[in-house]
Amino acid sequence: MGDVAVMGAGSWGTAFAMMCIDAGSSTQLWARRPEIAEEIGHAHTNAAYLPDVTLPGSLRATADPEEALAGAELVVLAVPSVGIAEQLAAWGDRIPPDATLISLIKGVDVATLRFGSQMIAEGLDCDPDRVVVVSGPNLAKECALRMPAATVAASPDRRRARQVQAAVMAPYFRVYTNEDKVGVEVGGAVKNVIALAAGMAHGMGFGDNTMAAVITRGLAEITRLGVSQGGSPLTFSGLAGVGDLVVTCTSPKSRNRTVGERLGRGERLDEIIASMNMVAEGVRSSKAILGLAERADVEMPITEGVVSVCHEGHDPRQLVQELLRREAKPEIYGIDV
Repeated sequence: MGDVAVMGAGSWGTAFAMMCIDAGSSTQLWARRPEIAEEIGHAHTNAAYLPDVTLPGSLRATADPEEALAGAELVVLAVPSVGIAEQLAAWGDRIPPDATLISLIKGVDVATLRFGSQMIAEGLDCDPDRVVVVSGPNLAKECALRMPAATVAASPDRRRARQVQAAVMAPYFRVYTNEDKVGVEVGGAVKNVIALAAGMAHGMGFGDNTMAAVITRGLAEITRLGVSQGGSPLTFSGLAGVGDLVVTCTSPKSRNRTVGERLGRGERLDEIIASMNMVAEGVRSSKAILGLAERADVEMPITEGVVSVCHEGHDPRQLVQELLRREAKPEIYGIDV
């Protein structure tokens, strides 16, 4: 399976490194902050990101990226989309030349409208098929507690996808392969935006009917955008589509849903973000995703409404009224398959 270097010791990076250990892979975790690396190495905890979780004693951690990357056959990029270019500029040249690259990024760059795997491939000037996207209904805390879960490893390069599958398929974590990297990546990014809307609905006191409507109409938006970018419509009925969307929209452990819920209760976005120690990717990515939709002439009214609330200061209740007043349409449209 080869040595694994996980670059980024946030909640998902740490949980992913733990699962690699449990899958039998020799794994080293890089933390940007030396005190976190020291805590992981000595106390076998990462209290800032995964409280009440005991990490495997065999998980090595370092604050030195060169040490983490030395000899790695798989390199996991587990940093937020907003920081990936800066990190690759700092230590990307230390990545072994044929290492398989794994993107855990579920966001889109606002300036360039690029997804995580594209930012990685361009930042390293490498073959895009060298990057495998991992995405699915994977709440970090539940994975770290070894609760059963599943995910998708996506790349047109079947060999690399299977390599990732073998490296992280722990007894409680099932990994499926998929050649549709585009569809998997679109699903992983856009579901965060829909989860913000779902959280707003919950925060405003609406019920289960509303939540079901947001999820299913959100899935329609994801599918329309994904197909326009070259993704397969079948992908969105799977783990990286509806699976990830459901858990992100309904779980109180979801950061994006939590931000949306607080917005729905009337809190200010800047105050919400300041109170969190982890990134809600949907807030930043929503404008980029709407930009992609406009460029592809794809209608995404929920996404448009989220942008209006998060970036234009509109009231979430105004968003609800605007969505309900839209002209009548057929349920299935705008998906050319």
